[in-house]
Amino acid sequence: MPGKVNPVLAESLVQVAAQVIGNDAAVTIGGMSGNFELNVMMPMMLHNTLQSVQLLANVCAVFTENCVRNITADEERCRSFVEQSLAMCTALVPEIGYDSAAKIAQDAWKSGKTVRQVVLEQAIIPEKQVGKLLDPLSMTKPEK
Repeated sequence: MPGKVNPVLAESLVQVAAQVIGNDAAVTIGGMSGNFELNVMMPMMLHNTLQSVQLLANVCAVFTENCVRNITADEERCRSFVEQSLAMCTALVPEIGYDSAAKIAQDAWKSGKTVRQVVLEQAIIPEKQVGKLLDPLSMTKPEK
């Protein structure tokens, strides 16, 4: 099913991560074992490093093929998350000050309303200006 992570695939990622962490620990210990520029651990260190590279390459290819290529964004849900975020108050700070913006965030949190709804209900800023200030696209794109 597109957009859902296969639990077996997710578990494979965790297993590869655990193996790579173990390989890294072994390589680290091997690196501490050298005496007089002679390190008998070099074959193990090389083997573990190459194994980690191979495991990561394989799991990335499988993950990309079976998960990343099938993911599609639910744009409406993403917009909803942004709209419901209390972080939207940050855009109000230059206009109404930190304390007032923090109060709006608190009111939105307590009431379960969006920042936009609280600002419009309290008529703190004209509606047209609210639309400009709380436009997520203008917050995320650099000015030209």
